[in-house]
Amino acid sequence: MKIKPLGDRVLVKVLPPEEKTKGGLFLPQTAQEKTQEGLVEAIGESDQIKLKVGDKVIYDKYAGTQLKIEEEEYLILKNTDILAVVEK
Repeated sequence: MKIKPLGDRVLVKVLPPEEKTKGGLFLPQTAQEKTQEGLVEAIGESDQIKLKVGDKVIYDKYAGTQLKIEEEEYLILKNTDILAVVEK
């Protein structure tokens, strides 16, 4: 299935939460926080969007519309809900 966001919206694949702390402790799934990082999969046709497919982004915690496609979680976000691009 191929999804193309409209206007100033972006399709983001939700990255799984960290399963262990920096100290090496494993977190049970009930203790893990909802992730706020994702990978840009598709971009709408707007001149305001300064992202490209493959960018790792941080988005607003409760933003967007959730989708589940072939067991993968995605969000459709407005451009303004994306807070930052994570650079390597």
